Amino acid sequence: MFLIVGYIIILGSSIGTYAVHGSLAALWMPLEYVAIVGLALGGFLAGNDIKVIKSTVGALPSLFKGSKYNKALYVDLLAMLFEVLSKVRKEGLMSIENDVENPHESPIFSKFPGISHDHHVMEFITDYLRMMVGGNLNAMEIENLMDIEIETHHHEVEVPGHVMSKVADALPAFGIVVAVMGVVNVMGSVGEPPPVLGKMIGGALVGTFLGILVSYGFIAPISTQLEQKAHEGSKIFQVIKVVLLASMSGYAPQVAVEFGRKVLFSGDRPTFSELENELKARKGK
Repeated sequence: MFLIVGYIIILGSSIGTYAVHGSLAALWMPLEYVAIVGLALGGFLAGNDIKVIKSTVGALPSLFKGSKYNKALYVDLLAMLFEVLSKVRKEGLMSIENDVENPHESPIFSKFPGISHDHHVMEFITDYLRMMVGGNLNAMEIENLMDIEIETHHHEVEVPGHVMSKVADALPAFGIVVAVMGVVNVMGSVGEPPPVLGKMIGGALVGTFLGILVSYGFIAPISTQLEQKAHEGSKIFQVIKVVLLASMSGYAPQVAVEFGRKVLFSGDRPTFSELENELKARKGK
């Protein structure tokens, strides 16, 4: 939403203000547009393998969707972990074996569709609950493994943002390439009348204009948003990590989810009272 609003403001501030005292027709140089787009696309394809290309293209639609990581989602996550850990405390670790092995049929997980429909999150939760049930690893070993997995996940989701940042960095240089080609064309036409030469020089400068505008006005914001979404999407795994580790260290479920609450960003973090009241309300259902 804000990406589109930003684009409108950028176009209004650049082309809109130019139109007040200049001719928009002078900016219409189709070949320069084709050259800039082609160079950017070619650099993107040449500089990345098929996995990176697919992940980057697949991440772009998320820019036009609102974030699912909000206070309501995290309250659901903490409530779900509280129920799982409460069941473990009352009935033992073996009591959640069926929930872990068949999460889609679990009476606990099915209460929280916003969490259970996220494949990566559920896999992370069930994998470490399975290790806890197996009892073969201590808390320090599991914490180290969690850190490595979270780091790997964060690296993967950061790739699209880094790729788009590289494209944005290259576009001003591509604009210069287009401008130089235009100047070469002008130098080969020095015998033409001044109006013709002026139009050709203007067309060459449009290449530089396009490279800079598209880079900083259109591609760089995409890169920034993808990086922000990557950081935002990694927080949920940190919450799960601290809650499970707190439970393994012997803390009661209520205290363990409090550890997870404290990890959240301030804008997404429920207060202690909000979480406590929510857990009590759900317990009474």
